[in-house]
Amino acid sequence: MNRKNVVALFGGQSSEHVVSCMSVQNVVANIDREAYNVILVGITEDGHWLKVNSMEEIKNDTWRDSKEAAVLSPDARDKALLVMKGGQVEKIHVDVVFPVLHGLYGEDGTVQGLLELAKIPYVGCGVLSSAVSMDKLTTKILVDRLGIRQAAYVPVMKEELCELDQVIVRVEKALSYPVFIKPSNAGSSRGVSRANEREGLKAGLLEAARHDLRVLVEEAIVGHEVECAVFGGGKEEAEASGVGEILAAAEFYDFDAKYYSEASKTVVDPKLPGNSAEIIRKEAVEIFKAVDGYGLSRVDFFVTEDGEVVFNEINTMPGFTSISMYPMLWEARGKKSLINDLIAHAEKRYER
Repeated sequence: MNRKNVVALFGGQSSEHVVSCMSVQNVVANIDREAYNVILVGITEDGHWLKVNSMEEIKNDTWRDSKEAAVLSPDARDKALLVMKGGQVEKIHVDVVFPVLHGLYGEDGTVQGLLELAKIPYVGCGVLSSAVSMDKLTTKILVDRLGIRQAAYVPVMKEELCELDQVIVRVEKALSYPVFIKPSNAGSSRGVSRANEREGLKAGLLEAARHDLRVLVEEAIVGHEVECAVFGGGKEEAEASGVGEILAAAEFYDFDAKYYSEASKTVVDPKLPGNSAEIIRKEAVEIFKAVDGYGLSRVDFFVTEDGEVVFNEINTMPGFTSISMYPMLWEARGKKSLINDLIAHAEKRYER
């Protein structure tokens, strides 16, 4: 049997670059090598694309020293990776791409647009769903129309911060402390902070504006932080996993708590009030469908002590690190070949 060529894209220009480098190692380790030949392509933080020759180079963080530049051809007739070395160009046929990229310039529809131009099947959500889901403000507007409960919020544009005191007054009229401040386009809690008073709100707004032109200030929801994995879309009906709970080591589940604190824990199928787990599973699929999801997404919620379910956000390329919830939730459901299932589903993309 001829093996198909799978390009595993990783790294990227976002603040989640390091998470992608962690995720791709677990993705590649679980690809069936009898069915697929894996080609590694890393994107540096300044946007340089490189062919990487071994997993060892990713593990020891030397992959950026590669002398082989590599780009995906946008020509739909090529369906190829162009590798440049020593003044020569090698064209390698590509059957499918797994963009293991988190955050801006990878999870936001940009890379998906390139792959659509090239007509190369790829794992995960398309241009529209990736862009909509990456932008928290746009997601909130869409979910409002579904009638699903979510945290109250105040949008703030970066240019408004030149009148910072006026913004503070507007937020304080709409919301009570504590509040969360988030860049509209950022992942893994980069640029996110919690403010318990005015000075904290000012600092949080300025920090969030370093990451994006649009900022959200949200009411703080007290309760369980939970996540639900969704798989499917297209001709396959989307299905939801069970529910997982985050037990954060920090005041909230920030970047360091997610990836560097051993005190943070994840619990699969936690005991939640009432029938909230089933509500979460139902609403996760509703939201996935509403954004025209394809392949996979992780949908995050809060559950209050009285069992109220509150939508938080959707991630169209969730992490695949050793502590990431998405693969854990499907493993708990008995899905043993998740990565290969995602690749097989990607290959059906243009059959829709």
